[in-house]
Amino acid sequence: MDVTWLSDPSAWLGLLTLIILEVVLGVDNLIFIAILADKLPPDQRDRARILGLSFALVMRLILLASISWLVTLTTPLFHILGQPFSGRDLIMLGGGIFLLFKATTELHERLEGVDEVKSNNQKVYAAFATIVTQIVVLDAVFSIDSVITAIGMAEHLPVMMTAVVIAMILMIAASKPLTTFVNAHPTVVMLCLGFLLMIGFSLVAEGFGYHIPKGYLYAAIGFSVLIEAFNQVSQANRTRHLHGNQSLRERTANTVLSLLGTRLTAVSSNEDHSKIEDNIDEETEEAFAHNERAMIHSVLTLAERPIRVIATPRADLHRLDLSQSNEAQRKTLRDSPYSRLIVIRDGSIDEPLGIVARKDLLAQLLDGGELDIHAALRQPLVLPETVTVLKALESFRTHAADMAFVVDEFGSLEGIVTQKDLMEAIAGEFPEEHERDGLASIVSRADGSYDVEGSMELVTLEQYLTLGSFDDEDFHTVAGLLMDYLERIPREGDEIIIGDWKLQVTLQKGNRTERVLISPLADAEVTTG
Repeated sequence: MDVTWLSDPSAWLGLLTLIILEVVLGVDNLIFIAILADKLPPDQRDRARILGLSFALVMRLILLASISWLVTLTTPLFHILGQPFSGRDLIMLGGGIFLLFKATTELHERLEGVDEVKSNNQKVYAAFATIVTQIVVLDAVFSIDSVITAIGMAEHLPVMMTAVVIAMILMIAASKPLTTFVNAHPTVVMLCLGFLLMIGFSLVAEGFGYHIPKGYLYAAIGFSVLIEAFNQVSQANRTRHLHGNQSLRERTANTVLSLLGTRLTAVSSNEDHSKIEDNIDEETEEAFAHNERAMIHSVLTLAERPIRVIATPRADLHRLDLSQSNEAQRKTLRDSPYSRLIVIRDGSIDEPLGIVARKDLLAQLLDGGELDIHAALRQPLVLPETVTVLKALESFRTHAADMAFVVDEFGSLEGIVTQKDLMEAIAGEFPEEHERDGLASIVSRADGSYDVEGSMELVTLEQYLTLGSFDDEDFHTVAGLLMDYLERIPREGDEIIIGDWKLQVTLQKGNRTERVLISPLADAEVTTG
């Protein structure tokens, strides 16, 4: 074997140049393989990709070893209307038509969405042998062009083979990340299919004897790639900017909800809401109703919401005072609509004695005994007010509890949480019979305004309208938002402006904000509170 070329600097320069050219010429081959491999089941894609490129390597080495036969491919075989056609021309013509056909059908499938699905809504994948056959046919076309380029660039057969082997190894290494990137970006797929149309047209033109300089094609492709790169960077920066103030959990929630057809968390005020609504998939909108999406949104925020915001505040608790007379205690038990009451002594609710269930007291009376509240007294679960709803849910499950006291850092009672409260934190309000005559927690009006409870959580309100992002604030309710903006206890008639909305206190009982009217700013008179 002649190895004198190893000491020839021009041979090494030719090797480097040829490797670069072979990689450049193989990029379009890689793009088409990436698109074809996506038609296979995920567990077969890597095997088809590597198998196809391996076939290409073997084919190119065989062609290089048959240089004498390749030379005959440029000899005219016949003439049509004075136009000579050689073996190479026929291969270029057939390969170009194949590329034009496949690129056009791929564009049609991706734009028209005609992917086949089974009766169980599973995607139908292409057969492994079919995809590999298409890859081999494509490799044959590009192999001829690649080998002819190698023959024209180098004089030594070992240089040609070495360049082809190194270039193919680089292509195999780059094929998986390139495939992942291409299939993850629909605009890149469209751009790649456009490249294949250009290449197919150039091959057809060459088959008819019209040579199109490769520099023109690759200049156009390079310019398009540069513009798409700028587009991807711009999109990434925009996404990072919009999500810059959101936590990882919130971004995850937004992603899940967007897959279900909408985004229920705060949207930037300068975003085009109509454009967002237009992008909602109608079938997904029908499959996932508003209450289902709201429930998913609530579940995804359980780990951020403190339990105090879902607790029944101490002012609303029905209590049984042991210091009262027996008759007063019986009247309290008879009049209370709740099945369990807080037991206190001397009117002090800061440190309750426990809870009592009315059914336990009824059992005492039915057994012929006297009313003994001490014997029926139970100790509920005790949770700090800062614990999250998710952790509280786990504590309820671990201790098999049905009620918990919520206490502050000094141990004073702030409210109670029941299993019903935890369920409402996920699925929305479940009004009891004695509560059905009152107003709902949120009432939508015909003029676009909302009449809401002051105790409504902001995370629940976001399912209906967008006031802004308050994740880093200490308040979690509409009343807390008003108090923070006013820097005092709200009074009936107070108004504040937040974004495109006006909030007006319509009912205030002492220090407690009962109802708030939230009106669109365009329809509201701008006044100061």
